Amino acid sequence: MTHIFVSYSQPDREAAFVLVQRLEARGIGVWIAPRDVSPAADWAAEIIDAISSARLMVLVFSGSSNDSGQVRREVERAVHKQLPILPFRIEDVLPSKSLEYFLSAQHWMDAFPPPIEPHIDRLCDYLDTALGRSVARDLPVEQRPLRGTGPADIAHPAAGVDAAHLRLLEVELARRIGPLAGHLIRRAAQEGGDLDAMAQRLAPEIDGESERRLFLAACWRIGKGT
Repeated sequence: MTHIFVSYSQPDREAAFVLVQRLEARGIGVWIAPRDVSPAADWAAEIIDAISSARLMVLVFSGSSNDSGQVRREVERAVHKQLPILPFRIEDVLPSKSLEYFLSAQHWMDAFPPPIEPHIDRLCDYLDTALGRSVARDLPVEQRPLRGTGPADIAHPAAGVDAAHLRLLEVELARRIGPLAGHLIRRAAQEGGDLDAMAQRLAPEIDGESERRLFLAACWRIGKGT
């Protein structure tokens, strides 16, 4: 089964299930406890199995989840399984030292100020891209019908963006949002346009105006070959 694993602490249940409802309305499979724990099942075993078979973990991050031993164990297991983690921060708090160790390299998405619904919609759009659903809804990412296997192959014929520039663009984006950058680059390349147009479309995926400006400046240098 292909699904998103949603990790949360009990005080954030309402926000977590609003997120689940929006994701499932888009046809994205979600696993969340306790809803998806089988009756009379071993709770821990069910969670481990769900994490092992997931495509990505969304962590509903707050002060409560920051202090939750259960959330910490789920995050540890996800890291052990090399499962991508996307922290969805619903409160303006920093991770505790125990979580910071696992999450310091992850891309964070902020869900404040309220209302939370527009932030959830943005997360859903992001996950649509990460799962390759904009190309082929029912296929795994590795089976998407791309026109080739490398950045040069998926670029629009009129784009004039070569493979080397696409790789550099992906590096700059990955520095700011992590491993999901590759999926966004593929989508941007398919949509076409020159390097500047692609950079302008990708910049809104980055949280923080200063980081967006740094990204655009780096893209400009790439285009100039400096």
